[in-house]
Amino acid sequence: MADDEAMGGQGNVAAEELRLLIERVERLEEEKKGIADDIKDVFAEAKARGYDPKAMRKIVRIRKQKKEDFEHEEAILETYMAALGMI
Repeated sequence: MADDEAMGGQGNVAAEELRLLIERVERLEEEKKGIADDIKDVFAEAKARGYDPKAMRKIVRIRKQKKEDFEHEEAILETYMAALGMI
């Protein structure tokens, strides 16, 4: 308590701020979980309609990439596959 008084009550302010930040993170984590569940449901629906969720996930990943990065990755993959006699 003496330290708190010497700091002019800043310990309480810092503790309150920390608590609020942690609660924000917790709320965002809950929202993130909800969104992840929604995404899972979309892939399940796609599968039920005959689409391949694995291929869809790959397309989503590719669309996030810059074109140059994707092309570079594909070139390396093709080189490795050729070296292994896969293509």
